[in-house]
Amino acid sequence: MNRFGSRIQFGLGGGLTPVVKKLIIANFAIYILEFLTMKMGDIPPLMKYFALRPDQVTHHLAFWQLGTYLFLHSQTSIFHILFNMFTLWMFGGEVERVLGSKKFLRFYLMCGVGAGMFYILFNWNSPVFVIGASGAIFGVLVAFAVFFPERVITLLLFFVLPVHLKAKHLVAIFIAISLFSSIQGHLFGVSGGVAHLAHLGGALIGYLLLRGDSVFAKFLREIRFRQEKKKFMQKQREQDDIRQKRAEIDRILDRINEVGFDKISNKEKDFLKKASEFLSREE
Repeated sequence: MNRFGSRIQFGLGGGLTPVVKKLIIANFAIYILEFLTMKMGDIPPLMKYFALRPDQVTHHLAFWQLGTYLFLHSQTSIFHILFNMFTLWMFGGEVERVLGSKKFLRFYLMCGVGAGMFYILFNWNSPVFVIGASGAIFGVLVAFAVFFPERVITLLLFFVLPVHLKAKHLVAIFIAISLFSSIQGHLFGVSGGVAHLAHLGGALIGYLLLRGDSVFAKFLREIRFRQEKKKFMQKQREQDDIRQKRAEIDRILDRINEVGFDKISNKEKDFLKKASEFLSREE
């Protein structure tokens, strides 16, 4: 099957991959635990200690929340976890097959943590809880678009009208929606309770993890080139200086042969002494 041109299959071809399967199970298991403990106090314990709350991370160093919030989902709407896990099921398996299970898990978690950090960057002192795997899911979507840009995906618009989009166009639309919603939320205070900045952060981290190596390598090559060029120019200046000194020494020596050492100027004598000492050190 041509991975770049074929349509996506809802059965995922070879079934659930190991890490995707475990992530889905873990998310639903924790969702059930959330349900069982949701009436324990004004703020459920899982939400209180493990949801991402920016002011707790920045002021109380609750850094573990950057990882734990990924496995919590809204209890007010089951569609939150269903949509995230459905998207992970649809696209995660293909990405895991390309990256391998260990790299995929690391990629997924890094996208989620990065999404949380990106959100905190713009909401430094916010007391509002952030939950959900959406940041990591957006990273997975970007990875799918990078690996299978021409793959055609069929969506049912309004659950009736089939729409065919290439993966790169679908992910671009998702990112554009999150970007627009994020701007709308910051300008007009309308966000619908969705942390769109986390979505954008996950997408950005995902892209950098996959394509950042080449960009970083190019940056390092440019730095090395500039350093080598600087060293080369410095060496050239040193060699030019040595040639000039040797030429001046030769001129003074020729003058000594003509008029004798006592007849040359004190300036020439001083130069001859210093230049000789300099050249002896270079050798």
